[in-house]
Amino acid sequence: MPVTGNDARLYKRLLRYVIPYWRTFMIAIVSMLILALSAPALPALMQPMLDGAFVEKDPVTMKWIPVLFVLLFTIRGLAAYASGVALAWVSSKVIMDLRQEMFIKILSLSSSYYDNQSSGSLLSKFTFDVTQIKEAATNAITTIVRDSLSIVGLLGWMFYIDWKLTLVAMVCAPFITVVVLVIRKRLRKMSRKVQDTMADINHVLSECINGHKLVKLYDGKEQEVHRFQEVINANRRYSMKFSMAAAASSPMIQIITSVAIAVIIYISIQKASANEISVGEFTSFFTAMAMLLNPIKRLAKVNENLQKGLAACESVFALLDHLIEPDAGKQTLERVKGEIEFCGVNFSYEGSDQNALSNITIHIKPGETIALVGASGSGKSTMANLVPSFYSVTEGNILLDGKNIKDISLKSLRQNIALVSQDVVLFNDTVRNNIAYGSLSGSSEESIIAAARAAHALEFIEDLQDGFDTIIGEKGLKLSGGQRQRLAIARALLKDAPVLIMDEATSSLDTYSERQIQLALEEVKEGRTCLIIAHRLSTIEKADRIIVIDNGVIVETGKHAELIKKDGAYARLHQLQFNA
Repeated sequence: MPVTGNDARLYKRLLRYVIPYWRTFMIAIVSMLILALSAPALPALMQPMLDGAFVEKDPVTMKWIPVLFVLLFTIRGLAAYASGVALAWVSSKVIMDLRQEMFIKILSLSSSYYDNQSSGSLLSKFTFDVTQIKEAATNAITTIVRDSLSIVGLLGWMFYIDWKLTLVAMVCAPFITVVVLVIRKRLRKMSRKVQDTMADINHVLSECINGHKLVKLYDGKEQEVHRFQEVINANRRYSMKFSMAAAASSPMIQIITSVAIAVIIYISIQKASANEISVGEFTSFFTAMAMLLNPIKRLAKVNENLQKGLAACESVFALLDHLIEPDAGKQTLERVKGEIEFCGVNFSYEGSDQNALSNITIHIKPGETIALVGASGSGKSTMANLVPSFYSVTEGNILLDGKNIKDISLKSLRQNIALVSQDVVLFNDTVRNNIAYGSLSGSSEESIIAAARAAHALEFIEDLQDGFDTIIGEKGLKLSGGQRQRLAIARALLKDAPVLIMDEATSSLDTYSERQIQLALEEVKEGRTCLIIAHRLSTIEKADRIIVIDNGVIVETGKHAELIKKDGAYARLHQLQFNA
């Protein structure tokens, strides 16, 4: 099977995932060898059966030929079963290992990667691309081994009977090679297109599932049906082009081989009339030649599966090779005091030539409550994301207790920070496991209840059918917006980190819930450095300091009363909000 250098590299890398299961894989290989080596046995039995049993009427041959036929097909049947089961086991293991490695990888990637990738594209790598590797990982190599050896064995037997006829049969080999080379390029291209359109299908489907309420409310069904129709039709078109290219190889190869067979039959007839070949020899030769067709077709077919698998390898390995979140920090911290400094920080998002933050310089004392306010897109959340190093600063430094966060290991840095964002993240699990998540999973029942009580979540949790053991559904859909927000706050309180970031943490709460959370925050902010980001200015009037940001630049700093008196940017925001 002709392969390019890139194909060989991809396949060599893929086989590394097979190596841990080499014992089971060898069972498949040995079974394939048995199948391959036994292939010439059938035409070999045809000669004594015809010449010895039918022509010469030899009683020994007549007795043993049927027994040998049964024995041959029994051995081949057992070998086929063993190879099939072994291959299925190894391929399932390889797919599982790849998915596990991919999952670990996506949890190690930077936030910038997620900004540039749709969830549908990532899901497609797990649900579609990796399954395309199955054929290439195991079946392809064993098929190549089995059928190549079968072809060698059958050709060897044909050479033994008549080497001249065999050379005639081999004339078609270069033509078959050209067909495979031409079709391979087409198959790889179409396979990539199929993968891309599968990612588009997953993306559209994911958006519609997550936004089903908006689709209904704004009567977007027709629009979404049209959008989905476009992507599934694109997938169908490329799948058809792939199938057409794949289907073309088999008839083309059959036409080439049929010409060779026709020539061989003509020559054999001439030889038979001259008594240069017996009926048994001709039948044996012709049977071996006919048996060549199936392995040749399978080798052509394996090219189809191999190109699918190698195209999928490109997609999967591109994910696995992507640079992980940079973590050059060597320092580890115990519980920090919570002193934070932004020193001339500039930041721009990947792919953007415009700064999201410009020359940010602030000093936050331990235990101080700082509120960041400004219009949407001004840079408030960006500042919050820089503290736990979700993004790396473009210029300048951020210090935590006097240490540059670049020099602190990510694990140690994030152990000291708790975050409650406006986009509440909850899992389809129990209330308890959503509060005591990750490193908090070993928390005592008393501490979980205390965190829920402090977040004013205990009152509704106790009203749930199974209390803390209630499954809350995907993204907490069984809870109200305010309840989901309070669970997220309870999780942050349970972590008991010295730095607490509240990014629009009360945005989903009604007035009653908001007042409860404000009371809870008054309790928990003692001894913690709090960074509060809010559009609703009423929630941050008691902050130690309010920092006003506009277009990524700090324009005002002070307490609520001071800023109102200044009658500047903050006062205008306050007036707009309360006069609305």
